[in-house]
Amino acid sequence: MVAYRNEPKIANELPLLAVRDVVIFTNMILPLYIGRDISMAAVEAAMSGSKQLIIVAQKVLQQEDPRPEDLYSVGSVAQILRQARLPDGRLKILVQGLAKARIEEVTGQTPYLKARLEVIEEPPAPPESVKLEALKRNVREKSQKIMSLRDVLTDEVVSLLENLEDPGGLADLVISNLQVKVFEAQTVLETIDPTERLTMVNDILSQELKVTMMQAKLDSETREEMDRSQREFYLREQMRAIKKELGDDGGRDDETLEYRTRLKNARLPRQVASEGAKQLSRLEAMHPDAAEAAIIRSYLDWILELPWSSATRDRLDLLEAKKVLDADHYNLKKVKDRILEYLAVMKLNRRQKGPIICFLGPPGVGKTSLGQSIAKAMGRKFVRFSLGGLKDEAEIRGHRRTYIGALPGRIIQGLKTAGSNNPVFMLDEVDKIGSDFRGDPASALLEVLDPEQNANFSDHYLNLPFDLSNVMFITTANFLDSIPQALEDRMEVIELSGYTAEEKVSIAKKHLLPRLIRDHGLKTELLTVQDSAISQVISGYTQEAGLRGLDRKLAAICRKVARKVAEGHERAYRVTKALVPRFLGPPEVLPEPEREEGQSGVVTGLAWTESGGEIMYIEVRTMLGKGNLSLTGQLGEVMRESAQTVLAYIRGHALELGLARDFFENQDIHIHVPAGAVPKEGPSAGVALMTAVISALLDKPAPKNMAMTGEITLRGQVMAIGGLKEKSLAALRAGIKRIVIPKQNNKDLVDLPPTLTKKVEFIQVNSVKELLTVVFPDFRFFKMVEMNAPVRRRRKPFKRHRSAPAQVPS
Repeated sequence: MVAYRNEPKIANELPLLAVRDVVIFTNMILPLYIGRDISMAAVEAAMSGSKQLIIVAQKVLQQEDPRPEDLYSVGSVAQILRQARLPDGRLKILVQGLAKARIEEVTGQTPYLKARLEVIEEPPAPPESVKLEALKRNVREKSQKIMSLRDVLTDEVVSLLENLEDPGGLADLVISNLQVKVFEAQTVLETIDPTERLTMVNDILSQELKVTMMQAKLDSETREEMDRSQREFYLREQMRAIKKELGDDGGRDDETLEYRTRLKNARLPRQVASEGAKQLSRLEAMHPDAAEAAIIRSYLDWILELPWSSATRDRLDLLEAKKVLDADHYNLKKVKDRILEYLAVMKLNRRQKGPIICFLGPPGVGKTSLGQSIAKAMGRKFVRFSLGGLKDEAEIRGHRRTYIGALPGRIIQGLKTAGSNNPVFMLDEVDKIGSDFRGDPASALLEVLDPEQNANFSDHYLNLPFDLSNVMFITTANFLDSIPQALEDRMEVIELSGYTAEEKVSIAKKHLLPRLIRDHGLKTELLTVQDSAISQVISGYTQEAGLRGLDRKLAAICRKVARKVAEGHERAYRVTKALVPRFLGPPEVLPEPEREEGQSGVVTGLAWTESGGEIMYIEVRTMLGKGNLSLTGQLGEVMRESAQTVLAYIRGHALELGLARDFFENQDIHIHVPAGAVPKEGPSAGVALMTAVISALLDKPAPKNMAMTGEITLRGQVMAIGGLKEKSLAALRAGIKRIVIPKQNNKDLVDLPPTLTKKVEFIQVNSVKELLTVVFPDFRFFKMVEMNAPVRRRRKPFKRHRSAPAQVPS
């Protein structure tokens, strides 16, 4: 805005205000926002005096604290018309330019800049001439045309331009209303001669008119294509058209050239390269801001970033690989042998396909960390993907590109992350996959985990075959029951059972404690934990097959020692068995109450759980009744059927066992498994149930230090069971040294650790007769006379003798 007022008197020394992006001209009125402390101090000093200050532009706009040499030497003396303080602490002032002035000397710099100045007098207007009149008309016409194109032309502006005859005033008026750069406006300000100044403004107007006309042209060309949702597109079109006029229209071409170069340099399979070239051609023919263009760019990026032919080199030094595996994991001989066998075959045959291994075992036995060690031993990348709770098939196969936000499946994403096509790919919790209306992920994994099919795995997003045959897939599971049979058939299952107490002590000394001491900022010489203390932690504070609980308890000890060291009590701490409760409190795991010697109807059974093995007592009580069988303790359907099978066998062989043929008609049998809040299920309780029922019926106590496991048939055969190692470890933890197992499980004894087989006696039985002979050494079977002959009934009533019929010792 420009106004004309009577010029007040200007002092020779005024506060100096440095501004960033504006040049003040004479008679120009505009608001300024003041935020810098030194500038606010200058304004306050001016307000306390004549309300005048000299305003000078900075040479470098980004400079926060300009020095006197960083300012232009010519500025404008301005009058402060109005002042207001904003809520954010800044000042807003309205100023009017009074006259041009040249800074002669900066006389003060604190608390604000102060300068001695010389007012530049405006020379008188030159005499009228044809050239000057033509120049003024050009300036007026160009100014009106620019404002008309920008749609800011008003009658007041037209009247002001037509009535202003002074060339210097006209130049100042026009330049102050143009959006020009600071150095251009400063050049005009420093030009004293009015005619020369007007000529400079005319040249600037010519350039601005070209730019404004180009903007108008662009606006007319793009207005038809623009709507409210395409404002961003409109701005980009303007930039593109401007670059085209300037000969710099390379943005779109640069993108296309970049994709074409990457496709050429990438070692892609022929089918992939062909599809990439096809999609690139579609992108070139498409509008850059079309919705599908972004989808094609993402697709090309995925194609170019996948490791189609990039692979890490396998480390085939078997001795070095064995050294790495032994350093990271204790024992686990079967797993380590399997990995070394694979490396040996790879060394002899490089075309060997990657194995698909399933680590089966309770939580905390090292399944996931074992996969990392395998990758380290082989020199491969490691990728982990948890399948727990997965219900969407698209997480495996990917989404089709027609969906918004579509992405490849987690298999392809993992390979991109790894950067190689032969990583060790761990699929955790394969036994916890779900399924719903979105598909069955377990079925989708059939193609991934099939060596005969995964060489051409097709992801829905890529829709191109990717070779997964070089990937070493490792899955983990806690149990096999929930894994579909077709999926289990594709995997080589390796069981990782729980650790013995001795193994846990060794692992804690070699692996857990050194890592925990290092992680807690301690030194080895500051903390020593005795073997007896570790054993106490294992038996009194953890009840698991794995090592997670032990790791947490040892970490608790390290934390308490770290706190004492941090408090200034730095000394060597030695944790003994007696000191463990001081660190961890009273024992959390109480042992099962020991059975009393001489109790009939009580037998120690063995059970397998996800967290390892456990012992369970089976109690049987007989009482007068009507032949009812009661089962309590939350027994599952299989255990209930085992109890029915036991009773059927006993009733069918009653005479042979020394029982009355009709013993069941006048008494009830109650079978109870304590810890009733815990559900119990499994096909391995038949032997214990048989022994407990026979013990109660014959009033013969079973040995206190004996546990048993196995299932029976109606013919009295003892069938094989699973989880022998976990069950044996549970018996050993309970102090039981004799275990009755099925004879068919003799093959599993080879896999048990020597520390277990040396401490526990395994008694193998093949039938109920062998079982009862082992449990009750003085037990005798009876041969029955005409055992299967029907009972003849006399015509006359008689009193039935309740004792057993005539029997002959066998």
